[in-house]
Amino acid sequence: MVTMKVKKDKTFITSASNMHFNLDKSYHILERTPAVLKTLLCKLDDDWIMNNEGPETFSPYDVIGHLIYGEKTDWKERITRILEYGNTKAFDVFDRFAQYTESRGKPLEQLLEEFKQLRNENILWLKSLQLSAADFNKKGLHPVLGEVLLKDLLATWVVHDLTHIAQITRVMAKQYKEEMGPWTEFFRILSF
Repeated sequence: MVTMKVKKDKTFITSASNMHFNLDKSYHILERTPAVLKTLLCKLDDDWIMNNEGPETFSPYDVIGHLIYGEKTDWKERITRILEYGNTKAFDVFDRFAQYTESRGKPLEQLLEEFKQLRNENILWLKSLQLSAADFNKKGLHPVLGEVLLKDLLATWVVHDLTHIAQITRVMAKQYKEEMGPWTEFFRILSF
């Protein structure tokens, strides 16, 4: 259900339900993520890219390494596993912290370029599959979640990108939290 609200000569659309999965709309996000991250992070001082939110949290630098590792070992591998084996062979466990060794010593600009290249390759590969609506309902087996659908995995890829973009901006925003004086109360991003 979609409703319209009008406030001071502006019309806002609010939705009571979520968008349904659509691969073409998913590409809109997946294809843009490398450029968004490059624009946001390239040539920034280490104070912006190397700080995190505390123990066992990611800095923006770490997030880029995490995204690269996912491009190499997760999304394509799991899509292939579903298409080839269905739910008869579980996905390999994903190492969420592999970037700490995989990215060590590499400049951020190199990581951003690597992410862009891998993402482009994976999108071209995904498009070459010419997936049908029936394919989206094929089942896979997650080692923790159990049965999942291919469309679940593809939607998760999109949300994963958006979540890490939000995470990066949150971590960066927190670098100035103590410098904002009383304005911090107006910025919910600082309290997560």
